[in-house]
Amino acid sequence: MKRTLVFGLVLLALSSCNNNNPDVKPADNAANEPQQLTYTITATYPHDPTSFTEGLEWRDSSLYESTGNYGESKLARVKLADGKDIKSIPLTKEFFGEGITVLNGKIYQMTYQEQKAFLYDAKTFAKLKEFTYEGEGWGLTNDGKQLIMSNGGSDLFFRDPETFAVTKKITVSNNYGPLPQINELEYVDGFVFANIWQTNKIVKIDLNSGKVVAEADFSDLLRKYPPQNKVDVLNGIAYDSVGKCFFITGKYYPLIFEVKFN
Repeated sequence: MKRTLVFGLVLLALSSCNNNNPDVKPADNAANEPQQLTYTITATYPHDPTSFTEGLEWRDSSLYESTGNYGESKLARVKLADGKDIKSIPLTKEFFGEGITVLNGKIYQMTYQEQKAFLYDAKTFAKLKEFTYEGEGWGLTNDGKQLIMSNGGSDLFFRDPETFAVTKKITVSNNYGPLPQINELEYVDGFVFANIWQTNKIVKIDLNSGKVVAEADFSDLLRKYPPQNKVDVLNGIAYDSVGKCFFITGKYYPLIFEVKFN
């Protein structure tokens, strides 16, 4: 999941998987395509190019970030203006950090294949609890009541924040059928915005139906702002409910982009 692959092969595979219904005509697929979102980059901020971003969250005027890779994973509160950590704690080397979310003054952080989630005090970063779950952990967000998690497939799992138990599951579909590789998540007003792994797209998912109602292609970010060092995939979405804007970044990206959808 977290290693760079040959993009052409992956995209070809995804195309094949998403076009596997012989009863659906190409014209029907086109007629039901998600709305294509355009956006404006309203600001850019420095981002630590050594951060393998797995989760991003904006809460109470603070940016929180979870990073991955064994021996390099951490949880951090980051100063948006300069991209430097205000506070951070490392994960022990056997854990690969994944998605995070902040709910009721607590931070939830998942791990990739270790089937562990950690609960921290949002102010002190003191660890309060650990949860165990089955399968992989990818993205995490919340709707104010329940946690919402992805595991790299086409399903979103709603989890009880007290026990981490699954309370509901929905399948995410676009006009070709179930959409796999759902990664980093961000809940906004009844919808979840999600990175699709190994693409430059962010999709907008209706949580009532699981349908992808809109999508945005961010392929031009690195063309407009070419990196000086290596970069990996687009993977980081945080929403500022006061400024009505998103913060977008990726693994090893040198910048965080402040974005408003048009």
